[in-house]
Amino acid sequence: MIATKSVRLSLLSLLVACSIAVATAQSPASGNPAAPVASAKPSANVPALLLSDVHLDPFADPAKVAKLNAAPAAEWPAILSAPASPTEAQDFAALQKSCPTRGIDTSWVLWQSSLAAIHANAAQAKFITLSGDLLAHSFDCKYKALLPKASPADYTAFTEKTIRTIATTLRAALPGVPLYIAMGNNDSGCADYALDATHDAFLGLVAKVIGESLPADLAPAERAAAVSDFAAGGNYSVPLAAVPHTRLLVIDDLFFSGKYATCSGKTDPAPAAAQLAWLAEQIAHARQQHERVWVMGHIPPGVDLYATARKFANVCAGAKPQMFLANESMANLLAQNADVVRLALFGHTHADEMRLLTPESVGQPSPASTTPNAVSTTPNAVPAAVTLPAAGVPLKVVASITPVNGNRPTFTLASIDPATASLADYTVVMASNTTGLATIWVPEYTYSTTYHEPAFDAASLSTLIPALEADPAAKTPASQAYLRNYFPGDLSKILQLAWPQYTCSLAHDSAAAFAACACAK
Repeated sequence: MIATKSVRLSLLSLLVACSIAVATAQSPASGNPAAPVASAKPSANVPALLLSDVHLDPFADPAKVAKLNAAPAAEWPAILSAPASPTEAQDFAALQKSCPTRGIDTSWVLWQSSLAAIHANAAQAKFITLSGDLLAHSFDCKYKALLPKASPADYTAFTEKTIRTIATTLRAALPGVPLYIAMGNNDSGCADYALDATHDAFLGLVAKVIGESLPADLAPAERAAAVSDFAAGGNYSVPLAAVPHTRLLVIDDLFFSGKYATCSGKTDPAPAAAQLAWLAEQIAHARQQHERVWVMGHIPPGVDLYATARKFANVCAGAKPQMFLANESMANLLAQNADVVRLALFGHTHADEMRLLTPESVGQPSPASTTPNAVSTTPNAVPAAVTLPAAGVPLKVVASITPVNGNRPTFTLASIDPATASLADYTVVMASNTTGLATIWVPEYTYSTTYHEPAFDAASLSTLIPALEADPAAKTPASQAYLRNYFPGDLSKILQLAWPQYTCSLAHDSAAAFAACACAK
């Protein structure tokens, strides 16, 4: 029976992953693209804009790439906005064959549509977060195919100009609004999931973009430290604009991935260890200074259900599920400091997700382990019937701008409680199509009215996530809403097939806890 359950988990999850990879959202939305969306909780809360996974593709019109390569970033918008070349469609189709991806990334037209909608709907934002993956998929392959004689330094410069173009156009859409950027696994000057551990040329170039995007009134010493830290390791620490006594810690958690390698292809555990030590030191310093903390990275901790399915891992027979990161050290560090860390922001999955990081590995079960079907594997676990106090770090996975998986592009309007530095509410705004042509952007859902919770915080998620996990048939309104909103464009019927196992990943971020939960279904 255990083996059968595990095979079923793998097969259902594989069905979800494969279907998502080829699906294209088709149902239209209605509304006025220039009409602002009402903020979820305007009052005294701080409005903000949350973005992730832009994956801008400057190769969409291959005939323009040589001009882009020769031009400074300031000239890119004019080049990209120029009329399409006569052979654009066939040239891009040929490039996609040479450098296959699972779909089409963000074109310049779609990015311009996104910026117009952001300008219309997020004008009151006090800051912007962008949680990684600014560059398109197969970026290095496309560049080399179109510019085979270019040098590695030329390529690195091209990646920096792409990131600079995203940052400057986004800042132009919301003038004067600070922009905080994290790097993702695609953001590299050499290859996907690759960076050098020290003196990486790409990080050195992008560091200036980071510095320019920070608040204008940031203390010079804070700005200099952020630029220096980013150039050295892709991480930085700054006060969070408009939220008193709160610090934003940005990490490049590519180094924590099991796929990470240096640009020469070598494995190196040193940068992950250094970044973990830096993160621990920053959290400790924030506690000493009586500051709250937000942490932003790209690849979330926890179980990668898609990769687990592709491996057909027999989790219930003892095989370890595939994890997003190589180990649970970062998740444990955040969970152990839940009194200070008020929010974690990530991207990577391109889906709209919620999670709760709990100290499973330090003797305390997660709130989801209080559900009847859960099996705790942690030492000193309390009985399942006991109601645990709210504890943990709320984690928001921000859905993507790119429609590469067939999803519709989205951005998130957030409302932050300045008294607690918690995410009080948010509204996801979704595009009516994936092209940017005649696109209408309208609200998809608002967290508070959809889930009837007062805030996106540990206390609320400690109630909401166990309720989702206790509904394996996904019959409740909350489960149905999650299914509907998970993948912008409505693929609820597909995710529903693996719903019992998926819900186990929401608050069971360790391999052992996830397996115990999933195999009890």
